[in-house]
Amino acid sequence: MTTSLRSPSSTAVERWAWAAVVANSVIVLTGGLVRLTGSGLGCPTWPRCTDDSFVPHRALGVHGVIEFGNRMLTYVLIAVVIATLVAVWRWSASTRELRRLALLIALGVPFQGVIGGITVLTNLNPWIVSLHLILSMLLVAASVLLVLRVRGSALAATSALTGRIVVSTYAVLWAVVYLGTVVTGSGPHAGDVAAPRNGLDPQVMSHVHAVSVYVLVALTVGCYLRLRGTAAASAAAVLLVAELAQGTIGFAQYFTDLPIVLVAIHLVGASVLVAAGTWLLVIVMSDPSRTGAPAESSGAEAPRAR
Repeated sequence: MTTSLRSPSSTAVERWAWAAVVANSVIVLTGGLVRLTGSGLGCPTWPRCTDDSFVPHRALGVHGVIEFGNRMLTYVLIAVVIATLVAVWRWSASTRELRRLALLIALGVPFQGVIGGITVLTNLNPWIVSLHLILSMLLVAASVLLVLRVRGSALAATSALTGRIVVSTYAVLWAVVYLGTVVTGSGPHAGDVAAPRNGLDPQVMSHVHAVSVYVLVALTVGCYLRLRGTAAASAAAVLLVAELAQGTIGFAQYFTDLPIVLVAIHLVGASVLVAAGTWLLVIVMSDPSRTGAPAESSGAEAPRAR
């Protein structure tokens, strides 16, 4: 590990970037488990666990342990993103863009911790909780972007129309993720019995969320059809499979009264969706031929999508 940071190879840097993806996704899951187990206020204040202690005491019970454990995992995440930052900065092939991206991810984690503290201080206000999750998803997306930039993945030769469809798909994907947080804020699993809800009808919001998913799937099918025969076809296929799996889990949890296991899997699925969507967007929108710049030679030229 020390060698990979002292004079990192491209493989070592890519592995650290992947570690940032995984760590940011894991913290989404553990944060969700805090809410799903009703442990959101297990440590009732922040940055201390209680007014007079940084660690939970016996009176807080298992909820205090769960919430405190999630806070401790944040330090593991910080260690991972700092190591990633060091690897990128010390990599001989690094660029200014890569260094800025790694720095943004590293700074985003403690900022995210502050937002987490605000959620506790506001008694798990659902709108702040929603922001907390969205910021984690943004860090997942940024980490995936870092992986792809370090790897130098092959680009897809696409038309301007296809690019606009891909961008629209990515925008709708984020709308789907956000609406999912709104549905969560209107229903059960608030994180604590005294936590407020956003006051919206959970059944109505579930249907609104479902409609956005239908739109996303339709757009992704369009992306795949436009990208057949290009380097981005596999990325579009992966995104479509992830959407169908995530939609199936969403319907299953809706009709089974939101069991904790399915909701937790659905959270992980959201991270997968963001990662897959970012992968597709980067491959398509980084294509130099779309801006008239000469593309780098990488063997046989990929067929151009319609």
